[in-house]
Amino acid sequence: MSVLVVATLRANKAAFEKLVAERGDDLRAAAARGKAAGAIHHRFGLGDDGTVIIVDEWNSAESFQAFFGDPEIAGLMEASGVTGPPEVVIVQALDTPDQF
Repeated sequence: MSVLVVATLRANKAAFEKLVAERGDDLRAAAARGKAAGAIHHRFGLGDDGTVIIVDEWNSAESFQAFFGDPEIAGLMEASGVTGPPEVVIVQALDTPDQF
């Protein structure tokens, strides 16, 4: 059974947008490492105030935690102006009749 991961981070909005615009190769490389480590789905959301939301699905909580602890991920977060630790919620994914 997979898990859903929702992480909330406070970042510098301009720095995050610059990271996305200028370091696409680094983000694609991180995505490839994530897929190899057990990531099934991944999306970012960015609020006007610099709030970054990460919505992922992983094969296990342990796989996500190992990946998220990678120093290269920490470097990308630093480049986006993340301040403070992320708030991470991990829950079991459910198959329900209403999903799409």
